[in-house]
Amino acid sequence: MIEYTSLLQNYNLYKEEYESAVLKAFRSGWYILGPELDEFEKSFADYLGIKHCVGLNSGTDALILAIRALGIGPGDEVIVPAGTYIASVLGITENGAKPVYIDSTSDTLLMDTSLIERAITDRTKAILPVHLYGQACNMSAIKEIAEKYDLYIIEDCAQCHGAMWNGKYAGTEGTISCFSFYPTKPLGALGDAGCICTNDDELADKVRMLRNYGSRVKYHNESIGVNSRLDEVQAAVLSVGLKHLDESNQMRIGFSERYMNEINNPKVKLPVTANEAKHVYHLFPVLVDDRESFQKHLLNNGIKTQVHYPIPPFLAECYMNTCAGVLNGAEIFPNAYYIANHEVSLPMYSGMSEEDVEAVINAVNSY
Repeated sequence: MIEYTSLLQNYNLYKEEYESAVLKAFRSGWYILGPELDEFEKSFADYLGIKHCVGLNSGTDALILAIRALGIGPGDEVIVPAGTYIASVLGITENGAKPVYIDSTSDTLLMDTSLIERAITDRTKAILPVHLYGQACNMSAIKEIAEKYDLYIIEDCAQCHGAMWNGKYAGTEGTISCFSFYPTKPLGALGDAGCICTNDDELADKVRMLRNYGSRVKYHNESIGVNSRLDEVQAAVLSVGLKHLDESNQMRIGFSERYMNEINNPKVKLPVTANEAKHVYHLFPVLVDDRESFQKHLLNNGIKTQVHYPIPPFLAECYMNTCAGVLNGAEIFPNAYYIANHEVSLPMYSGMSEEDVEAVINAVNSY
């Protein structure tokens, strides 16, 4: 059976380095806010070419604290794609703000930037582009609109470590950016982890304070903060992964090229990459008319798949009784609704064998 993803295969690529780094962290006797975190934060900021990286305990916390640090709250609106994982929206509603959804494109499956301006009101405070699947959104258009209306840009980079738009890394063009290091991500920890990146000194300082109970100095709590600190062991793991990020991204890019070149089934719509984008293929999403029969066919051929995301946030049960709930999503957000009902992610992970890639291609073509 070919797995949809394999964390163990990815781990085994650099097993000795991971184990050495973890053992070093264990033996140091320092497990929170120590040298491993300092090293990773500096290294990741250097990799992106940005001033600040602040390690947190999850990508969701990164979204929540980024929005909080910007002072966005009740009565404010944040523009977000209708087609995304719910964490992107939880970061908004956790702060009491209102998500304002716009549809996805039918080709890249990302935020349709041509719809942003019509969604802006006098309550709009920020645009929250979500760089899904491994591809960056159209940051040129988003920056132009944000500057025109004096809006913040909060980049959700949970799936795009190393992805680019016009030669610039995802996470470097907004006001503030949020990364997840969930184990399946291009740069993954061995548990939950995340970070915020920014070039703004004041915002970085505010996030560092918020992640540590709202305190810069122990027992002196300047604001109502949280406990959201990236621990030393996960930071050590991430430092190893960062050294190999470009290498592991290139593996998936190579597998995706084979998929793109060798899958030739007209019933299967392959992903589209914008000319200005460098896609790192965290996922390989395809669209099919009959998702159930397609997944069943692949499973019968020994191939597991996954769906991203069958219930978009605007249809989530938790938002049905709020102003964020939208019942007629098929009409209002036709592309996001279609993607939610027809997307299937093919196996894609660092450490896949060429034989497994070949088997996936053959199974898809025989559907």
